[in-house]
Amino acid sequence: MLKKTLIGLTAAGAATLTVAAPAAADEVTWGMTTEVQPGGQIYAQVYAGMGNGCTPAGPVTSKGFAAPLKWSEGGNWGKHAGYTTAIRTPGRYTASFPCTDGRKATQSFTILGTPPTTPTSKPSKPSKPTTTKVAKPAKPQVTVKPAGAPQTGDGSAA
Repeated sequence: MLKKTLIGLTAAGAATLTVAAPAAADEVTWGMTTEVQPGGQIYAQVYAGMGNGCTPAGPVTSKGFAAPLKWSEGGNWGKHAGYTTAIRTPGRYTASFPCTDGRKATQSFTILGTPPTTPTSKPSKPSKPTTTKVAKPAKPQVTVKPAGAPQTGDGSAA
């Protein structure tokens, strides 16, 4: 009885490993900078000849990159590596690239800083330009000669 139980447990354990193995085999093992300052440099590498690596079929792309990361370095074990620049907007982003065997490699990274807040209200409409009225020049004042003291004298005895 004990022997049958152990055989049943062993078979169940093997079935579990068999079911879980294909999901893990689809993951691509690769490395990338996980935290970067805004506008900083990001480095990525993959070894096609080791474990779950893959041969890249294109550049690494992300909304967090100023430009796609092009594979510019090679080396032992099928190494592919390269650099790109992060954008200046802080936040969490996802980067990915296609493999020649059809898989897609994906990884997250963070651009440090406080992400901008999204406006909750609609932006206000621009106000109409104000027109400045130019004041009309005033009519010149007519000079009036006073009547009185100069014509009549100042009242002193002559």
